[in-house]
Amino acid sequence: MKGFEKYTRQYYLPEGEYNDWLKRDHIDKAPTWCSVDLRDGNQSLIIPMSLEEKLEFFDLLVKIGFKEIEVGFPAASETEYEFCRTLIERDLIPDDVTIQVLTQSREHIIKKTFEAVRGCKNAIVHLYNSTSVAQREQVFKKSKQEIIDIAVSGAKLCKEYREKTPGNFRFEYSPESFTGTEPDFALEICNAVSEVWKPSENDKVIYNLPVTVSHSMPHVYASQIEYMCKNLKYRDNIIVSLHPHNDRGCAIADTEMGILAGAQRVEGTLFGNGERTGNVDIITLALNMYSQGVDPELDFHDLPNITRTYEKVTRMRVYERQPYSGALVFAAFSGSHQDAIAKGMHWRETHPDDFWTVPYLPIDPHDLGREYEADVIRINSQSGKGGIGYIMETQFNMVLPPKMREDFGYFIKGVSDREHRELLPQEIYDLFIENYANVKSVMNVPEAHYVQEPDGITATVTVLHKGVKQKVTAFGNGRLDAVSNAVKMVIDRPYTLEVYTQHALEEGSTSKAASYVGIKSGTGELIWGAGISRDIIVSSIKALVSAVNRLLERK
Repeated sequence: MKGFEKYTRQYYLPEGEYNDWLKRDHIDKAPTWCSVDLRDGNQSLIIPMSLEEKLEFFDLLVKIGFKEIEVGFPAASETEYEFCRTLIERDLIPDDVTIQVLTQSREHIIKKTFEAVRGCKNAIVHLYNSTSVAQREQVFKKSKQEIIDIAVSGAKLCKEYREKTPGNFRFEYSPESFTGTEPDFALEICNAVSEVWKPSENDKVIYNLPVTVSHSMPHVYASQIEYMCKNLKYRDNIIVSLHPHNDRGCAIADTEMGILAGAQRVEGTLFGNGERTGNVDIITLALNMYSQGVDPELDFHDLPNITRTYEKVTRMRVYERQPYSGALVFAAFSGSHQDAIAKGMHWRETHPDDFWTVPYLPIDPHDLGREYEADVIRINSQSGKGGIGYIMETQFNMVLPPKMREDFGYFIKGVSDREHRELLPQEIYDLFIENYANVKSVMNVPEAHYVQEPDGITATVTVLHKGVKQKVTAFGNGRLDAVSNAVKMVIDRPYTLEVYTQHALEEGSTSKAASYVGIKSGTGELIWGAGISRDIIVSSIKALVSAVNRLLERK
């Protein structure tokens, strides 16, 4: 691809070895989560949320379990300011939830920000200024010292306004464009801010180290984070926070590796909404932990409802393949996948106390409010007998014999292929009933009477064939065999009775029964029929009649 020569690496590795994070292979504790949906996520929308929509979203975030929620940039617009005041004045913020507000390092903006949070029980004032080489050289045209001065000036102003504003306020500082900043300079500016705020055990400070623009592979970010964690002054009283964006598609990996490197807090959004390619998706992060036995301390048990609310208030759409939350992420269309999932689900029935290890499903869809039948096994022309059989069994209690399941699977695949669409479970069941069950297109057995003999059964059978009714008597080793022998005496097509199975469709003495019969034609083809009746003998005869009719319908 032409033009690659104009690009180069825009990141900076710290000097020395900062790779202790490599020694950890998993995250064993959830970080502090901060949702930035109402600020970073909102400012990325084509139509920003209204006050009412923001209030609805805030309520959703509280229900999910977020204890820190960035509610906006109050000095940016009247809607942002009004939203912050509404939360405070209507007492809509639970006592255990802290709101967060963003401000640039400029006095009139800091002043407006503190006016917005006046009287708040718990708030974080988030100060930032950009520190990257590109921003210093191209945007601000300022030296390193001048950039430090901007941060220090803002830190002092925040401290002054906190002292004269009613409420309980903590501080956060972000060297914006951290990943494009030399690590030693990022450390220098953060330490300079610390000298103003003097972090203590009772007044801890958050240092947020954002991937404002993603420039590197995730391991580089992890090394940058470890460098900061090991060298920040007042480290015991500092909370290191991450805020990755997703320009390179690495936001999840950046965050997970950043946590391994020592970060204690994560700022992100639901479904990864945010400017450009988005922020890190907190749902994916949290459920990655959940899938490995770690409590994420957020509740996504009703993910479909969370998705609906998000789509309503943001006017955004959750991509069908979005991890965990997309409509198709648990869907298996492939026949081999469906078969493995179906067998894995049956394994769960006999091993309910085992860890979750179902093939192709890294997490139990039920834990997220998803349904196996609607979400997991989806039927189209790529599907196989295992998935189709699973739907028939789990949704309609029809336990087809293996060979019949295969036959019906090919039939359904053919319908889907011809119509170029997915088939819904009810459609599959209806096609089975229409084409396999209680079929009497060419012949029927409306009546049969049996006499028990010492070595078998004699059946007197009324056979209606091509409009002609005949009464035939035949002997067999059982009722079904006797009726089959009688039918053979009437029709002009040879066959042998090969398979017969049956089961109850419901519990109770008056339940219906399903029977399945497979007959082998003179050419060796196995042809299937099913019968459904409250009488088990009648259902077996109906299954035989269905199979014979399907044989007679063939040319």
